[in-house]
Amino acid sequence: MVELLIVSLIWAFSFSLIKDNLVSVDPNFVAFARLFVSLLVFLPFLRLKDLSRQVSWQLMIVGGIQYGLMYIAYNLSFHYLQAYEVALFTILTPFYVTLIDNLAQRHFSWLHGVTTLLAVTGAAVVKLTGAVQNDIFLGFMIVQVSNLSFAFGQIYYKRIMATSPQLSDRRVFALPYLGAVLLTALSTTLFGGWASLQLGSKQIFSLIYLGVIASGLGFFLWNSGARKVNNGALAIFNNLKIPLAVAVSLLVFGESTNVPNLVAGALLMIIAIGLNEFFGNLPKLKTQRVL
Repeated sequence: MVELLIVSLIWAFSFSLIKDNLVSVDPNFVAFARLFVSLLVFLPFLRLKDLSRQVSWQLMIVGGIQYGLMYIAYNLSFHYLQAYEVALFTILTPFYVTLIDNLAQRHFSWLHGVTTLLAVTGAAVVKLTGAVQNDIFLGFMIVQVSNLSFAFGQIYYKRIMATSPQLSDRRVFALPYLGAVLLTALSTTLFGGWASLQLGSKQIFSLIYLGVIASGLGFFLWNSGARKVNNGALAIFNNLKIPLAVAVSLLVFGESTNVPNLVAGALLMIIAIGLNEFFGNLPKLKTQRVL
């Protein structure tokens, strides 16, 4: 759980950083560049021993979806939405995490359902009001593609790694990044993202930071932490970055926000985490089979 909290704090800075420094750069290239840097970070740790070809391909495919497709859609959404709107529209990720997990296992968890709903409510309260932009619906749909991709990867990374308990995250984590780099390189080529590149020093620094810290360290800690908690807690932490992102914009970037809403939303999330941790060890509340 500590890993998930650290990553939530790191990611809270990313929304405004991308909107301020990278919105003018092709979204496919932004996804490729930060993921390529992340690949370089973890490539020295890659160990293919005891790793079957099937699992290698599975990890690359999951990475292509969870990181590659997710970042392409995520970056594109900033062309239609404000940074706080992108953050707000990620509140549906916990529903997708729970839905995909239920479909995969044919189980329904009442506890996870309640805590996920409470977490989503908390995230929504943070931005209960706000101006509607002209392209808000299109931006909303693009963010949902990003949310679905990220939720899918979280669930299936856990499932793949559970089938190979001898593997450690550190020794295989370059493979998901490799899959993501290949997908984003193809997307950048198809949409002509290489031709119009003009990067300033601020943009280069932003891409390096996002690649090494937000994507590299962040996703490693996230997927590692996701394997140690149940899916109810995982769903909650998917939304914790939203009030944190608002707090960062308020305290660091000097933006204005509704402080009572921020406090109320954060309290609802804290309650959700407490309920999940307290009741999560009670077997009778955990799951029911879906017929």
